[in-house]
Amino acid sequence: MKVGILREGKTPPDKRVPLTPEQCIEVQQSFPHVSIAVQPSSIRSYSDEAYSKLGISLQEDLSDCDVLLGVKEVRIEDFIPGKIYLFFSHTIKKQEYNRRLLQTVLEKKIQLVDYEVLTDKEGFRIIGFGRFAGLVGAYNGLRAYGLKYKLFNLKPAHECYNLEEMLEHLDAVTLPPIKITVTGDGRVAGGVLEILNHMQIMRVSPEAFLNEQEPKQAIYVQLLPGNYVQRSDGETFNLMHFFNNPTMYENSFQPFAGASDLLIASAYWDPKAPVLFTADEMREEAFRISVISDITCDIEGSIPSTKRASSIADPFYDYNPETGELEEAFSKPENISVQAVDNLPCELPKDASLDFGRNLIDKVFPSLFGADTDEIIHRASITKNGALTEKFSYLQDFADGE
Repeated sequence: MKVGILREGKTPPDKRVPLTPEQCIEVQQSFPHVSIAVQPSSIRSYSDEAYSKLGISLQEDLSDCDVLLGVKEVRIEDFIPGKIYLFFSHTIKKQEYNRRLLQTVLEKKIQLVDYEVLTDKEGFRIIGFGRFAGLVGAYNGLRAYGLKYKLFNLKPAHECYNLEEMLEHLDAVTLPPIKITVTGDGRVAGGVLEILNHMQIMRVSPEAFLNEQEPKQAIYVQLLPGNYVQRSDGETFNLMHFFNNPTMYENSFQPFAGASDLLIASAYWDPKAPVLFTADEMREEAFRISVISDITCDIEGSIPSTKRASSIADPFYDYNPETGELEEAFSKPENISVQAVDNLPCELPKDASLDFGRNLIDKVFPSLFGADTDEIIHRASITKNGALTEKFSYLQDFADGE
């Protein structure tokens, strides 16, 4: 079996790689029947030379490969018929901007294995860049707070050599006694908590967070769905019931909106679920949040101020709650400053790639290159042989253009 590592073609360019040079060697040693070729690229965080000096073949034409590995969406014109592709397709929520991508995959009889839906037997995701989205998203949120109030000026994460340097810059920061709210408990939230714990910010319970009006030091609270949604019929909250019946719930985040200075949003949001808060609630005098780091970055989703994604080069903008319009970052004290970069792991591409490749080797490749006894590849295959698989048949109307 021959594996090709694709050159990332999406704009803006992505410096991440699915496998580092050393990991390519490890794969070929661990799976002797597998060979790897790398498509040349001038933008990767790991250079072509880093691959070639270890004996990894550089190859522009990957048509002789069986499996093609990328990170972000593959350009329509670059798809090779009949291959197995692994990348983040961003199609499972019927994202309009990738409709043509899904149609092309079907037309070219490609087996599309989406990283986002690779799960174990219990249904838990086994791979992703979530941790690094959380690490950088928390850092950017703190950076925005420092800039807004002219307290400190952290070096942009993408200008740091690696995670270690980014953490060193945090070590030089002394936070005022602000109150930080974190939503979620997945990989993204785990990355956020790594940052807050590294800074030795005190964690408190939801009850203590609401009761502590003027803390003597910076504190944070981690909120799970039961803390910010409630059943519309007044019945007791149940997590699985919420996951299966999100339309039966309404938001109950208002007490925390009135007690928080910085919100770091890292919880997955189902469009059928209630929003975290509304634009009307953001206009209320009791709404205290002044900086939002929206790591989830659902445009016009659970957080009304996320009206567009921001970029690594220009990560912040202001939301005017009175007009509902976006304005220049940190332009007015009454505005809410927003961080909404939608490709946060790209800010630490070397570290993120190393972590991602490790998970591929340990959790995915045994099934991809051997017997898929746990059906890991089977479950994550959106298309195969020119058709949607049964699990993803709900995408048929989307693929048909309806």
